[in-house]
Amino acid sequence: MSGLQKGAIGTLLTGGLLGILLVAVVFGGEAALSTEEFCTSCHSMTYTQTELKESTHYGALGVNPGCKDCHIPQGFKNFHLALYTHAVDGARELYLELVNDYSTLEKFNERRLIMAHDARMNLKKWDSVTCRDCHRDPNPPGADAQEAHKKMKTEGATCIDCHQNLVHEEVPMTDLNASLAAGKMVLKPDDDEEDEDDEEDEDDEEEDSASDVTASEEDDEDEDEDDDE
Repeated sequence: MSGLQKGAIGTLLTGGLLGILLVAVVFGGEAALSTEEFCTSCHSMTYTQTELKESTHYGALGVNPGCKDCHIPQGFKNFHLALYTHAVDGARELYLELVNDYSTLEKFNERRLIMAHDARMNLKKWDSVTCRDCHRDPNPPGADAQEAHKKMKTEGATCIDCHQNLVHEEVPMTDLNASLAAGKMVLKPDDDEEDEDDEEDEDDEEEDSASDVTASEEDDEDEDEDDDE
């Protein structure tokens, strides 16, 4: 075997070993960055960790979900989403952690809605893939639930469009389709506001109906007067 051939084999072996090492670093790094210990190493995330442990999701299916189970897509087929989340969202959140004061829960709550909306938008873009990892039956029992789930086909809805405020402290719900279209956060109308609008519409209809009845009665009176003449 010539020296050139030996050099080529050595180069291939070295490249192969470096490739294996790189894959190990990438996968190992992703796993390390997905641990709850790493997530809660930022002080502000201890607030949401406490909320998670007090929520109905914790232990509901015989397991205790961590941050990654909802906020980082799992599995090899979603590995690119996990890397993107760590690289882009992680860098952004680290920057925001440094420039914002989260030393108290009250100060954290000042930005809670923005952070909740960002998390919802991620789930929307992922088609709620992390929800579906556990909740694999999209056809729940009950007529109302089945009717609501039809929106998944008719309106392009996904789990997070309706199922918000399940784990962390409640904040106003956001309209994710409208937010995507507008390029900014759009809040869903409150149920009370919708009820008020419905009541106003009903009042308007009643007023219109009353006006029609009054006008009809006046016309009848005019006709009676004409007949008397």
